[in-house]
Amino acid sequence: MSARPELFTWEFATDPYPAYAWLREHEPVHRTPLPSGVEAWLVTRYADAKQALADPRLSKNPAHHAGSTHAKGKTGIPGERKAELMTHLLNIDPPDHTRLRRLVSKAFTPRRVAEFAPRVQELTDSLIDGFADKGEADLIHEFAFPLPIYAICELLGVPREDQDDFRDWAGMMIRHGGGPRGGVGRSVKKMRGYLAELIHRKREDPGDDLISELIRTSDHGEHLTENEAAAMAFILLFAGFETTVNLIGNGVYALLRHPEQRERLQRSLAAGERGLLATGVEELLRYDGPVELATWRYATEPVRLGGQDIATGDPVLVVLAAADRDPDRFTDPDTLDLSRRDNQHLGYGHGIHYCLGAPLARLEGQTALATLLRRMPDLRLAGDPDDLRWRGGLIMRGLRTLPVEFTAP
Repeated sequence: MSARPELFTWEFATDPYPAYAWLREHEPVHRTPLPSGVEAWLVTRYADAKQALADPRLSKNPAHHAGSTHAKGKTGIPGERKAELMTHLLNIDPPDHTRLRRLVSKAFTPRRVAEFAPRVQELTDSLIDGFADKGEADLIHEFAFPLPIYAICELLGVPREDQDDFRDWAGMMIRHGGGPRGGVGRSVKKMRGYLAELIHRKREDPGDDLISELIRTSDHGEHLTENEAAAMAFILLFAGFETTVNLIGNGVYALLRHPEQRERLQRSLAAGERGLLATGVEELLRYDGPVELATWRYATEPVRLGGQDIATGDPVLVVLAAADRDPDRFTDPDTLDLSRRDNQHLGYGHGIHYCLGAPLARLEGQTALATLLRRMPDLRLAGDPDDLRWRGGLIMRGLRTLPVEFTAP
C-alpha cells in the first residue's frame, strides 16, 4: 500500500490493519476528517499512544474542544448530553475523576470479581443451554450480547424483571445507525429515567449491589450527586457491556480463523490448565480487540506528539488497534499467538483512565471462551467469512452477527 489509504469505508471496517500499518510508517500522528465531519488527530504508534493516554494536557472533558461539535452531539456518546449523563468517568479529569473513580473502584476489586465468578459461569451455561440443542446459533445475539448485559445488571442491582428492558435499550445503543433515527438518544433517555428511579428505590431499600454501595458512600459524606450516580451507572453499563460483547465475538471469530491456536487452547483446557486461557484472552485483546480507538481527548494547550504540533482544543483519538500491532513493540504483531508472554497491550487503556472493569471483562471473556470450547468442541463458522459485517461506529470494533454450527448433544 503506497498511497495514503482511505479510512472509514466498509472495506476499512472489515480489515483496518493494513491502513493502520501505513499510517504507523508514514504519518503516525495523522489529522483526518471523521465520518461525523469533526477533524481529529489519529495516533497510531505504540510509544506515542502510551504517551498520549497518560498525558494530562490531553483532557477528557469535552468543554476543552475548540469547536462546538460536542454540543451538536458529534463527539462522545449519542444522547448523553441531553440526558444529563455527561458527568461520568470517560468525560472528566482530576480531581473529580479521582473522587468518582475511588467511589466506584470498590465494586471491581479482585475479591468482589472472584465472588461473582460462579454467577458468570451460571449465566454462561444458561445462555448456551438456550441454543445447544439447535446445532446452530448467532453467537453475537444469543450469547456474546446478553451475557455481559445480564452480568452488569446484576452487579448494578437491576432487578431480574427489568433486565430485558435493559437488554432492549442496550441493543439500540450498539446498533450505531442500524436502528430507527434518534433511537440511540431515546434509549439513553429511557435508561437515564430508569436509573434515576432505581436510585430512589435503592435509597429506600438498599441491597448488596453497586448502586446501593454508591448511595451508601455518598450518604456517608463522600459527595455524589444524583446526576453523578445515574451517569456512573450508565457508563458502567455502556463501557462494561459493548466491550465484552466484542471481546467474546472477536475472540471466537479469531479462534475459528486460526484452528491451530484454537486446538492448542482446547487441549490445554482439556488437561485442566488455565494458563493458556489467561494469556490467550490477553492476546485476543491485542490481536483484534473490542475497542479500536480510545475515547475522545482534547488538547488543553499546544502539545507536540509524534513530530506533529497539536493545537489547543484539537480532538485526539488514540488508535489502540494500531498501537497493539506496532512491530516496534510486539514481535510478529500480525500473528495470533495465544501463549504470547510479553504482551503489554493497550486494549484496556493506560494511565488514570485504565479500564476499571478490566478484571470483570477478563473473567467474562475467559469463562465464555472456555465454556463454548468445552461444550461445543467442533464449533465452526456457518457461511462465508466474507459475508460477515462489522458494526459501524468510531470507537468500538465488533461483528454484527457471528453465525456458527456445531454438533448438538
